[in-house]
Amino acid sequence: MINKIFPILLLVFIVSISCKKTYETPDPTVVINEVMPKNTSTAADQNGEYDDWIELFNLTSATIDLSGYYLSDTKKDITKWKFPEKTSIASNGYLIIWADNDTLETGLHATFKLSASGEEAILSNPQKTIIDKVSFPAQTLELTYSRVPNGTGDFKWASPTFNRSNGN
Repeated sequence: MINKIFPILLLVFIVSISCKKTYETPDPTVVINEVMPKNTSTAADQNGEYDDWIELFNLTSATIDLSGYYLSDTKKDITKWKFPEKTSIASNGYLIIWADNDTLETGLHATFKLSASGEEAILSNPQKTIIDKVSFPAQTLELTYSRVPNGTGDFKWASPTFNRSNGN
């Protein structure tokens, strides 16, 4: 009897701990804090365009250099867009990356767009290790998929808080 129950209990334990895993690395310093896959009036880039965006948040009290880090919208290619040299995020600060596939514009414009029909956003370090990821479902309203509380909580659909703390 024990020989039959033990494998089942082991499987349940493994599944339960894997479902709670939020980060790929044990001690994240920068996280994906908010994604907006449908932006038509919330925040415009420097050219007045309402593009999709991803907001990162620095959980530490030190500035972090993101040179060589990557953002992607697929696990098939986690190095889709590389942060330019000398890109940093201030201590306890935010950084917006426009997900508009418009690399001819100045600023941080990723080489992919987000899909309002649902997908994922993935942040990786220069060693190509996934630091953080979020899979978001389809949505039709102009909302963001945000961590609540800010930087550490679970994701939920909420009103956009572009470049500032997510509500509790």
